Amino acid sequence: MSTKFIHDNFLLENKYAEELYHNYSKNQPIIDYHNHLSPKLIAENNQFKNITDVWINGDHYKWRAMRTLGVNEKFITGDASDKDKFIQWAKTVPYTMRNPLYHWTHLELARYFDIYELLNEKSAEAIYEATSQKLSTPEFSCQNLLKKVNAEVVCTTEDPTDDLAYHKQLANSDYSVKVSTAFRPDKAILIAGEMYNSYIDSLAKVVDFDINTYSDLCNALSNRIAYFNENGCQLSDHGLDQIQFENFTESEINSIFEKRRSNQPISAIEDAKFQTAILLFLCENYHQHGWVQQFHLGALRNNNARMHRILGPDTGWDSIGDFSQARNLSALLNALDSKDKLTKTILYNLNPADNEVMATMIGNFNDGSIKGKVQFGSGWWFLDQKDGMTKQMNALSNMGLISCFIGMLTDSRSFLSFPRHEYFRRVLCNLLGDEIKRGELPNDMEWIGKMVADISYNNAKNYFNFK
Repeated sequence: MSTKFIHDNFLLENKYAEELYHNYSKNQPIIDYHNHLSPKLIAENNQFKNITDVWINGDHYKWRAMRTLGVNEKFITGDASDKDKFIQWAKTVPYTMRNPLYHWTHLELARYFDIYELLNEKSAEAIYEATSQKLSTPEFSCQNLLKKVNAEVVCTTEDPTDDLAYHKQLANSDYSVKVSTAFRPDKAILIAGEMYNSYIDSLAKVVDFDINTYSDLCNALSNRIAYFNENGCQLSDHGLDQIQFENFTESEINSIFEKRRSNQPISAIEDAKFQTAILLFLCENYHQHGWVQQFHLGALRNNNARMHRILGPDTGWDSIGDFSQARNLSALLNALDSKDKLTKTILYNLNPADNEVMATMIGNFNDGSIKGKVQFGSGWWFLDQKDGMTKQMNALSNMGLISCFIGMLTDSRSFLSFPRHEYFRRVLCNLLGDEIKRGELPNDMEWIGKMVADISYNNAKNYFNFK
């Protein structure tokens, strides 16, 4: 029995789980089809200065934990030295037990740096020096960090205004990991936002024509979708609190857009009608290009107005929302399906209360045309932990076919986050191994092993068919 905390059979509780993981899942390549990595850092093969640079900067999961423990913001997003920030994180780690951060931290130290010592205040300085020394070598450049975890495809997320210069650079290089992108037009959809008009002005500059009417906006977005498509994009993504769906007329949408462009406030019903119209337009475009569309639903963002003013978005002030999801989501998918313009779709929910909603919703629109055409996405954000992933897989198993599931993604800005795939695979194998042990599944390793390999890799490879 290994004395290491992270060992070969970590999270694997019996021989069936061990066999499934080691023989069918462990060595499968990674298709990370949704993340927020910087394509610039990949294209330039960035060398990180130290462990804080790659591991703590930008990681709002860690920031929230440190703040909860009472760590001063100086050591989180402030002007403390990188070493002092790391030491404060190391002091925090023992207090994160039962939070997935504890598992992730030690998996990442083991997989990237071959460090199996527990991170705490005592070990902090030695681990800081050892990891930072390794990060200074070419073996630990951005590109090599992705190779180290057997990544086959990574798909970043870009705004329609992005010129995709770094994706072009990577496409024309000999780098073996495919780096693709996902089109995320939320800023063009959320018409009630404070910065909406300035965003539309920036989009107009990119397409090189004025955007004064709704028709202009549609032309601009079509232009950018075509540009993204020409540059290898095969996915879109939307981060919305909930889907809006209200009946509208074309003249209403024209009036709403022109009203907003004139800096006049719009009502809640006008906002909902506009969001409905523009989302239907976008989704029909995705179908035309054969893209996969993703909907990340249910986040309640920027709750702390004071800290949002100081630090901006994506700095750790978001939580799970309790929005109504089913009716409008069904209406959107049905409107698209009725025209035979529903493309492959992945639905992610942030509120675990919606697990069964999503697991049953996908069955309404899986029409037999494509295996797993509409997917219930893996546990996301606050739910990408052992309990959250298990509940998502149980809901999917009970109400759909987990055998068609396309598996895990990192949804991360961190180049050290890829052991989350391993974590997911171990949880999956233990879930199935436990049911084999209890006699709830047959001891058919060939078939269940194939299912594990499919969920770990093959289903995603076939679903996305990255070119």
